[in-house]
Amino acid sequence: MNETKRTYFAPQLYIKGGITDISFYEKAFGAIELRRWTNDDGTIHVAELSIDDALFHVHEEKLSAGQFNPEGINGITVLIGLFVPDVDKTISKAIEAGATLVSPAQSYDYGYRQGEVKDPFGHIWMIEMKI
Repeated sequence: MNETKRTYFAPQLYIKGGITDISFYEKAFGAIELRRWTNDDGTIHVAELSIDDALFHVHEEKLSAGQFNPEGINGITVLIGLFVPDVDKTISKAIEAGATLVSPAQSYDYGYRQGEVKDPFGHIWMIEMKI
């Protein structure tokens, strides 16, 4: 049997230490937590989640390695693009789950409908779809 290999991204989203609740991702985007590694005090060290088939990790920041959470630097170094069937519905759901609206959804002449939200940990998500 010839097995096809595929390449995919699994972003690491850094959060500040001491976090125990990352249910935002489940509520906002329908993520499923696959597994979790906790520190001795019960806070999250690493959690592996998926949105459909897309894996991502939420990881406690590691300052000595230059791995900072967005709130710690008052900015971002990456924008996470999430393609969905309904941009407006997903943005509304994310806001209900605790996100902050960065830019409302709008349709662009290059064929995409896009809007941005900031999750409770400071990461910016561009919610988008082809139109």
